[in-house]
Amino acid sequence: MARARQERAEITRQAILDGAATAFDLGGFEGTSLSDVVKHAGVTKGALYFHFPSKEALARTLMDEQFQVSEHLPAVENPGLQTVIDLTHQMAHGLRTDVRIRAGIRLVIEFGSFTHPDPTPYDAWIDTCRNCLTPAQQRGDIHPSLDVQDLSTLLVGAFTGIQVTSHVRTRRDDLHTRVTDLWNFLLPAIVPPQRITRFHPTGTPETAPPSPTR
Repeated sequence: MARARQERAEITRQAILDGAATAFDLGGFEGTSLSDVVKHAGVTKGALYFHFPSKEALARTLMDEQFQVSEHLPAVENPGLQTVIDLTHQMAHGLRTDVRIRAGIRLVIEFGSFTHPDPTPYDAWIDTCRNCLTPAQQRGDIHPSLDVQDLSTLLVGAFTGIQVTSHVRTRRDDLHTRVTDLWNFLLPAIVPPQRITRFHPTGTPETAPPSPTR
């Protein structure tokens, strides 16, 4: 009986997060009310408050999910530059197909830029990139003169700007193509010429998207 209650509670919690994601994706943090969340989640306000004490708690939970982008990295053998390329395409795919990722990223941008400035999510993404690019540089895949921390910071900023621009211009229909453009322009500047053919700007075959729109 207790297990059944726990399972029902978790189902309700996930429904609330899905409803909140839909509401935040449509209206952003300031433009979303708890009534909007309840409407999209199909739950009562009492159920919402049982799981989340405030709108900000909901937003923080959705933003915290973005840290999961690096959860599988320990399982990657010899993470490196291609790992980062693949992660950018995986994030692009998530932004196009998963409302919780879209909402989380929108909230990260709003909180990090205007509403409540918080660099934590950006710092986490930068750390993820640096942890992949440092061994890549040690293996000779990145020019030794480059500062990997600065490169990681550039990548995170570039991806953030690219996805926002893609959202405004095409509702992200061209996002994979724009991410590929980023790598096509960047790889010759950061990788020694004799090693550049090792890398796939469209992502490795198992992670590459199907025929992006140009």
